[in-house]
Amino acid sequence: MKVAIVGGGPAGLYLSVLLKLQDPAHDITVHERDPEGSTYGWGVTYWQGLLDQLNAHDPETARAVDAASVRWSDGVALVGGLSTRHRGDQGHGIGRHRLLEILAARARSLGVRLRFEHEITEARAVADADLVVAADGVRSALRTRHADHFGTEVAAGRNSYIWLGTTKVFDAFTFAFVETDHGWIWAYGYGYSDTHSTCVVECSPETWTGLGLDRADEAEGLALLEKLFADTLDGHPLIGRDRSDGGPQWLNFRTLTNRTWHRDNLVLLGDAAHTTHYSIGAGTTLALEDAIALARALGEHDALSDALAAYERERKRALLSVQSAARYSAQWYENLPRYIHLPPERMFALLGQRHSPLLPYVPPQLYYRLDRAAGQLEPLRRLKRWLGPRLARSVHARRLESRE
Repeated sequence: MKVAIVGGGPAGLYLSVLLKLQDPAHDITVHERDPEGSTYGWGVTYWQGLLDQLNAHDPETARAVDAASVRWSDGVALVGGLSTRHRGDQGHGIGRHRLLEILAARARSLGVRLRFEHEITEARAVADADLVVAADGVRSALRTRHADHFGTEVAAGRNSYIWLGTTKVFDAFTFAFVETDHGWIWAYGYGYSDTHSTCVVECSPETWTGLGLDRADEAEGLALLEKLFADTLDGHPLIGRDRSDGGPQWLNFRTLTNRTWHRDNLVLLGDAAHTTHYSIGAGTTLALEDAIALARALGEHDALSDALAAYERERKRALLSVQSAARYSAQWYENLPRYIHLPPERMFALLGQRHSPLLPYVPPQLYYRLDRAAGQLEPLRRLKRWLGPRLARSVHARRLESRE
């Protein structure tokens, strides 16, 4: 089979690896519009479950990713001058640049052609391919050309955020909340190498404009954020992206969904198909899981149409709970004043419960007490497990009805 993969991110590169391992006779080209070695973002997070999946499908890639990752198991919340630390599951961080290096080297070693600085904006540019994979991100040109067919919908989040790096190496996944005269602003920090961490800063639109971040140039904005988070950064600088326009890239998160994921021999992968809010740290994991599912479907079905339909069914089903968790997580931060004045240990406990569909409907103090009791009483645990998914499905169904 001749395969054209448009987009040289983790999903596209890993799919090329899996397809070559499945059948070395596949003729595979990855087309990437940017130069090799250039990438956005700093570090990405994942958990042991992804590493287990990588090891099951390609142990060589799994070993390289594992060796290049850092680990943490604690979560720290800093609220004003107070702090609390909780032990959690082990998390992993790896630089996005390093992850792409690993995947590109593995793909090349298997005979995949990588074409950098080669932009594909329409499928007819690769018309000789049996399969065209749109792995070109949330603003996918291939998907946009057929947006009506795919049923693309984009919902912008309320809060503003910016993706930064820092030379402060966090030893735990760190949440830092700072109160200003214009409201709260907060950062998520996590290490991804021995020398750098990712630092995502978020705030409400009122705080963003009140602090003047909407008008500040990059140097002014970074200086203000360094001052606000001085205690968290321990004097280390924040680092912005290299940008030719001179301004920082503040964004509103865009949740993207598609009614269908394939059209003839064109199929969507990763962020071209779906996005989930960054606060649950699942974007890269979901993209790689898409690649695993698509490769498996192509291997199990002789007819391409059957394979693409099976891939879409599997991934849409798998994404339901993740998308629900991401939606509630984003809402938790958009409604931060509801939780921020609790004692730090209680606030952090509810931060850990932000994926729950029950939390928005129960007073925070009552939810905290019920959650503590549920941890000790099996009947309450069962009630929580039973009620939560049903409430989530009910809310999801109402949203679907409102779109019709």
